[in-house]
Amino acid sequence: MNIQPVILVVEDEEDIAELLRFGLTRAGFAVTWVKNLTDARSSVKKALPDLIMLDWMLPDGQGIEWLHQLRGDERTRPLPIIMLTARAQESDKLKGLEGGADDYMTKPFSPKELVARINNVLRRSAPQHVAQIVEFMGCALNDDDHTLSQAGVVETLGNTEFKLLKFLLTHQNKTFSRTQLLDLVWGDHVYIEERTVDVHVLRLRKILQRFAIETHLETIRGVGYRWRSAA
Repeated sequence: MNIQPVILVVEDEEDIAELLRFGLTRAGFAVTWVKNLTDARSSVKKALPDLIMLDWMLPDGQGIEWLHQLRGDERTRPLPIIMLTARAQESDKLKGLEGGADDYMTKPFSPKELVARINNVLRRSAPQHVAQIVEFMGCALNDDDHTLSQAGVVETLGNTEFKLLKFLLTHQNKTFSRTQLLDLVWGDHVYIEERTVDVHVLRLRKILQRFAIETHLETIRGVGYRWRSAA
């Protein structure tokens, strides 16, 4: 028997929530709906969903602030999160992605596109079946738990940052354009903008700063990105 992925929908507008519940249920997902952050926190504390669909403006606070908290907690950091909000300005999209969202959709939305984005994020976050460790520059990148470690310092990477780093490490000194990275790292990227690559590179660099190796993730002006191996 197939187990339905559980999606936690955090949405205060009942009409939108019902539309989401109907469309996601038809697509084979189990849906838990809450109207505010208080209930959302309680739900996540009881059991982790497979993905969170998060609105920005909620009756008891801002979804973006809870997003930051989720990414700062070891238990919830790997959770796939898609923001679904009426805030459509580019600055808002970048703030959501830089804050840790795996994807960002604006209202009104296409139910079919939403399902495609959810499936895409879930594919990217699927656990590896065989644990592998990539060792480089005194660091260890672990497939099993998506951690980067060095001399007692351990950081858990988000799913996309993990895949991006692993890909660049296995193709050192080779430059890839944003389009190539979308193809090779994201895979089914039909709904993802090239600017998303920049956001995840920025996020990854912040993590690499703890290990003093962020300068090896280089921006090649007018071309794209590469990982420069140690001399």
